[in-house]
Amino acid sequence: MKFFVDTADTKEIADLAATGLLDGVTTNPSLIHKSGRSFLEVVAEICKIVPGPVSAEVVALDHETMMKEAAVLRKIAGNVAIKVPLTLDGLKTCKKLSDDGVKVNVTLCFSANQALLAAKAGAAFISPFVGRHDDYGLDGMQLIADIRLIYDNYDFDTEILVASVRHPIHVLESARIGADVMTAPPAVIRALFKHPLTDKGIEGFMADWAKTGQSII
Repeated sequence: MKFFVDTADTKEIADLAATGLLDGVTTNPSLIHKSGRSFLEVVAEICKIVPGPVSAEVVALDHETMMKEAAVLRKIAGNVAIKVPLTLDGLKTCKKLSDDGVKVNVTLCFSANQALLAAKAGAAFISPFVGRHDDYGLDGMQLIADIRLIYDNYDFDTEILVASVRHPIHVLESARIGADVMTAPPAVIRALFKHPLTDKGIEGFMADWAKTGQSII
């Protein structure tokens, strides 16, 4: 499963990229607002850090303006993926851009039927929001399983990009179901490293090493 990080914090992105874990980055208007920086500037910087897809979202709601915004975003770097909402105009834009060879991430997906529409429109990625699904008492992981089944039934190329990931269990379940990609905040990705037995093992090794009185360097 590919790992994307969901942030506009370039320092966090660079630090995680150094591990070799990151395959891409997702951003959205809320994350850009949180960064307090210029949208185009941040996306350009991220594209230099991570060679994989960097999702940059249009903010227009009509097809014509979405296309104009996408034209600007495409010029930033070759690894920009245009992010559009799962609306009628968003899918029109997806179809037009995908036919032109542009990777499109269709976001704000909350049903398997919506995911089916996005795949038919040529989306490179579909972003179902599992955390927000859970917030409404629904089963976010069942949504991923339903999309996986439908995509496999018809051999769609669209990659399932699990979004709104809140904790490591979301990552685990997504991998078990067979999602192609997950995108999570830096804190969730860092939590994947943690295990009390790992910490205990390191503590024991360090204590024993100190008793030897040796040094490697």
